Amino acid sequence: MAAALVVASGCSSEGDETPSSSASDSYDGAREAVEAYVRALNSRSVTGLISVGGVEDAEWSRQEAERILADRGGRGWKVKDVRIQHDMGPEVGSARLLAEDKTGEPLRDTFTVTREKGTWHLTFFSGRPAEPGKESSATDEPRS
Repeated sequence: MAAALVVASGCSSEGDETPSSSASDSYDGAREAVEAYVRALNSRSVTGLISVGGVEDAEWSRQEAERILADRGGRGWKVKDVRIQHDMGPEVGSARLLAEDKTGEPLRDTFTVTREKGTWHLTFFSGRPAEPGKESSATDEPRS
C-alpha cells in the first residue's frame, strides 16, 4: 500500500536565495529521506526505518525500530510540510516534519539529516552502540 504524500516546501531561511541545482538536489535527497521515514511508519516496516536511519541491521536496531513502530506506526500519516535547512554544512542539516494521521492527530518531529556516500539518512535511533575502541559520552557529574 503506497501512502499519498503531499510536500509543501519551505526550504529557505530568511535571506536565502533560491537554491542552486546542486543545493536543490541536496534538499530533494534530504526531503526524500523524511518521506521514506513516513512510508516506513505507515507500512510498519522495520527494515525501512533501519534503512532511512542509516544504521546497521542488528538486534538493537530492530528492537528500537519495533518500539518506534509500536508508538507511531500504521497510522496513515500524511505529510503536510517538510522544511530542510543545511544549517550545519552541505552534508548535515536539519529537517522539520509536520504530518497528521488519518484521524487528524498531528505529528511534529525534527531530525538531523546527514549524507553518507551520497545517501541521506535521518538521525532518530538513540540506542546506537558505541563503535569498537570508542568510549561513549559520560553523563555523570564530574568528580572533584
